[in-house]
Amino acid sequence: MTDGHHLRKTILAARDRLTEAEIAARSEAIAHRLLALPELERSGTICIYVSFRSEVRTLPLIRTLLAREKRVVVPLTRIKEKRLDLVTLSDPDQDLVPGYCNIPEPRRELLPQRLVEPEQLDLVVLPGSVFDERGGRFGYGGGYYDRLLAGIPRATRVALAFEMQMVAALPLAEHDQLLDRIVTEKRVIHGTRQPR
Repeated sequence: MTDGHHLRKTILAARDRLTEAEIAARSEAIAHRLLALPELERSGTICIYVSFRSEVRTLPLIRTLLAREKRVVVPLTRIKEKRLDLVTLSDPDQDLVPGYCNIPEPRRELLPQRLVEPEQLDLVVLPGSVFDERGGRFGYGGGYYDRLLAGIPRATRVALAFEMQMVAALPLAEHDQLLDRIVTEKRVIHGTRQPR
């Protein structure tokens, strides 16, 4: 194990060096694996992040989930409250605008009509910076997803990552939430979390 801040910085710098073509090809392979998961097929309400910078691309996935008539929910960052509001998405082209750190987020005027309570989520698809073989995850340092997941232990947790973001073991803190699955372009990793 190594210093978490240094590890996050190193892995993200490497991920940022991927070309658009590499990101697109790897993201397509990851999407194919994710869409084949039985947990996803069983889920009616799915929270999924909207990709930004060099993250695994999710807009094609979001469109596929909508076409499959899933209830797709995306996060809206509440900085002062240090939480994520969850908003139903119906049309990514109309519903999303640049938000916190320029990340695409739902338009605020969609609230409160499309607000979803976290307990309604069947599955959460989340991003991150570094992951480990037991389902450990480092985010980007804000703790938003860890707080969300801590309140909904029954929801299935699946992260999307490039294989280059995987390490053997992360120096996790007590508040860091474990995942059920990590999907990369090469495999599906089964985490060690014991769902309640």
